[in-house]
Amino acid sequence: MRLRTQVLLLQLAVIAVSLAVGFGLVIAGADDRVRDEYAQRALAIAQSVAADAEVRSEVAAHPGDRVDAADLVDGPLQRQAAAVRARTGALFVVIGNDRGIRLAHPEVTELARTVSTDPSKVLAGSNEVNTDRGTLGESVRAKVPVLNADGAVVGFVSVGVSTERLGSETRTDIVAIALLALAALGIGAVGSVLLARRWRRLTLGLEPDELAELVREQGAVLHSMADGVLAVDADGIVRVVNDRARALLDIDAPVGTPAGDLGLTPRVATVLATPTDEPLAAGVGERVVLVSSHRVRADGRDLGMVLSVIDRTDVEALSREVDSIRSMSTALRAQRHETANRMHVLAGLLRHGHADEALAYLDEVTGTGPGGALLAGLDNVREPHLHAFLDAKAAQARERRVVLRLGDQTWIQGVLTEPVVVTTVLGNLVDNGIDAASGPDGGQPGEVEVEVIADGDTVLVTVGDSGPGIAFDDPDDVFAEGATTKPGAHVPGGRGMGLALARQIARRVGGDVWVADAGGRGSADDDEPGGAVFVARLPGVLAPTDQADDDSYSQTDETGVTP
Repeated sequence: MRLRTQVLLLQLAVIAVSLAVGFGLVIAGADDRVRDEYAQRALAIAQSVAADAEVRSEVAAHPGDRVDAADLVDGPLQRQAAAVRARTGALFVVIGNDRGIRLAHPEVTELARTVSTDPSKVLAGSNEVNTDRGTLGESVRAKVPVLNADGAVVGFVSVGVSTERLGSETRTDIVAIALLALAALGIGAVGSVLLARRWRRLTLGLEPDELAELVREQGAVLHSMADGVLAVDADGIVRVVNDRARALLDIDAPVGTPAGDLGLTPRVATVLATPTDEPLAAGVGERVVLVSSHRVRADGRDLGMVLSVIDRTDVEALSREVDSIRSMSTALRAQRHETANRMHVLAGLLRHGHADEALAYLDEVTGTGPGGALLAGLDNVREPHLHAFLDAKAAQARERRVVLRLGDQTWIQGVLTEPVVVTTVLGNLVDNGIDAASGPDGGQPGEVEVEVIADGDTVLVTVGDSGPGIAFDDPDDVFAEGATTKPGAHVPGGRGMGLALARQIARRVGGDVWVADAGGRGSADDDEPGGAVFVARLPGVLAPTDQADDDSYSQTDETGVTP
């Protein structure tokens, strides 16, 4: 038998037993209550008759044993007793004298006879209430003494109510009580059925053993998953959160906490509030996670939202390292290809005896001539990673019809202790600048200016572009996760993570990235680009080298010719 059926039957049994006991007690005392009620009514009638002045005088006028029945048949006492009996519905109203002789009786043949019950108590001056049997049958009766003007007992008044009428009243009360009990039982049954239906809805039709097994399985599965799971109900209250979700989203709050009090980042909170099937990348502390959500419904009811969290920190770190290596390898391939072409040209000139032309060409390719091929000012970058990285970015910019140039203050020497951090931040800023400065084919080439300065172990980076500037009302919104104005192909996790990751990485090493100028105010007459300017500060990422190492680097720069 299902639990809800057991609960229904148990509730009905409890209601039935409670009603039976309660109404049984009521019914058991119904006869006594009705009997007492009728006795009090008879006493009140008898007292009112005994207090009547005419009754008192007439009773006092007929003392002793010698009473003529003929005088009583149409006498005032007989008439008054009959009138009282008619008005009150009493079985009888009997008036007797001081010797127990009836002066008034419903049956005239009983007049002037001694009453059938002992009147000694009432003639002694006491009221008497009891159930007794007389000439008219069993009745509940009350006897009250009749007093003369001096206060002496001169007779009595006896009023009775038939026990048959009393039984009829009791049976009517019992029927009414039984109907009320049945109505209460019916209401209880309906309530129990509704409660059983609600139980079924709350438990989704599952039995207790199924619920217990479900809870055990849920705990085993959720807390062994590599992905984080956070579930809230329709009111936004946290109902499930596994250990992985706590670690990835930095949650300390217990189950039962409102979602708004969890301290989620705005991007994660938005995904939790709105069903998001496509995973979106979000930064939480030093982690990068992919979050998605979906709404759960059962039996037409909204059960809330479930948020899935996947750790992407390691993947992002590997991606940054791969991007850094790719940039460097691109620069090396470009240099190898250009060096081979230059050697072929130089060999051809020398083979044909064009020595002057060979020297001029050599000056050009080494950057010492007026048409040098190197990125202007690149010799001021004496850190190998940044040297190769900026050279590669210059080639990439040329492919996008963007001129990459180094600022006049650029100067850096030493060795990067965090090359991935620096190249990732610099690469994101440069790529953002190239995207902003690249215009349509046939237009004027865009410009991106990069300035890299060493200050002890700190690297300061400034990147400006000739683009339209930042379109957001608050320039700092450009660092928000998912903030982008770029159309294009689908990217796993969504676009708009480059600058957000750059700032996150910079802050992880104690630095920061900010907008120095939102741009949008430049003109064709300005010497400087009119786009946005970003500044990054990266402390503790540069280890200085001695002068000998610096001289050695400059002497062997690309061609082995000392500048």
